[in-house]
Amino acid sequence: MSELLIYGGKPLIGSVKVSGAKNSVLKLMAASLLTKEPCVIKNVPNLSDVQKMISLLTDLGTEAKWLAPGTLYLHNDQQLNYYGSEKLMREMRASILILGPLLARTNKAHVYYPGGCAIGPRPIDLHLKGLEALGATVEKEQGGVLYIYTKGLKGNRIYLDFPSVGATENILMAAVMAEGRTTIENAAKEPELVELQRFLTAMGANIHGAGTDTIVVEGVKKLKGTEYSVLADRIEVGTFLLAGAITGGSVKVYGARADHNEALLYKLHESGSEINIGTNYIEVKNSNKPSAIRIRTMPYPGFPTDLQPQIVALLTIADGTSLITETVFPDRFKYVHELIRLGANIVIEGECAIVKGVRKLKGAKMEAADLRGGAALVLAALSATGESRVGQLEHLDRGYENFSDKLVMLGAEVERHN
Repeated sequence: MSELLIYGGKPLIGSVKVSGAKNSVLKLMAASLLTKEPCVIKNVPNLSDVQKMISLLTDLGTEAKWLAPGTLYLHNDQQLNYYGSEKLMREMRASILILGPLLARTNKAHVYYPGGCAIGPRPIDLHLKGLEALGATVEKEQGGVLYIYTKGLKGNRIYLDFPSVGATENILMAAVMAEGRTTIENAAKEPELVELQRFLTAMGANIHGAGTDTIVVEGVKKLKGTEYSVLADRIEVGTFLLAGAITGGSVKVYGARADHNEALLYKLHESGSEINIGTNYIEVKNSNKPSAIRIRTMPYPGFPTDLQPQIVALLTIADGTSLITETVFPDRFKYVHELIRLGANIVIEGECAIVKGVRKLKGAKMEAADLRGGAALVLAALSATGESRVGQLEHLDRGYENFSDKLVMLGAEVERHN
């Protein structure tokens, strides 16, 4: 099994450029199913989830190839297969995003409930309710199989009970070629949704309002191919800023946008870090012990659940007691028992983590159980004295491109053993 060997206690100093956003590129890849013309997506990170999505699209009939490192060519000019691969769909949460495009393109889809990180229940009922409102019929079969079909999608007004990112995306992609107008209310507002709107608009879709809680779609008859460059990964940005803060270093992250990371920057400043913002970078400096803070994860623009484990790692060495409330994924604290191996003082009570800062962490052997929790273990190990080992790197490989190499560029003593 692969693992990272980390010799901690050394400040990270220097600059790093983040990769394209995992949470954006996967949905753009799915959206390419909507056209028979080629799509070229640039700044694509070479992640295991991207490779799985390529395999899933290939099974559906897509021609997929790398034109160059980071540049992906996708072409769907043949009749699409509407059967999603059971194996691939059960391995990756984002696989459910083929549902909307398949319905729009083929009027039917045979898919499976998606898998992904074990961070709590992530039902797709809002996806299905939205698609039913557009005229789809959903049949649930044994074994987590879904057969969904329609005689033709028609626009409708859809209100989401919760601003689910995935549901908003699936409904949006299904609606772009539906007859008439679709209005999605209480929609998710994430920057990745704005990117999806821009990508679809470049393909000829008529969409307004992404980034607000109301998105309006006027259906069109067909879409064309396009070329598009993926935005930088704001979660990777946050992870490296927190890596600089937890090690008492000075890290400049290029490709970062402050407006996409406002909640994190506010909390970093509140905890005592110095933040400098440039035109295409964010720099963090932290020479003092962090201060305890309170955090409540919320849908965007609130504090992102995908950065909750990493900031908890920072707060393990803070001065005082911090309270972190997780409102999005109730099982996201599974990584905490691994941080305790390092000497962290954390108590979980329901949806809250009570973190009493300790003077220092000490190296230990840990196992990553999910993507963002795994990143938290690495950050904590970078701060700890002595040697640490973090295993099950396949979780980290889902969302961080060349993670250990980038840490080494910042001066970390890290060795990857495969």
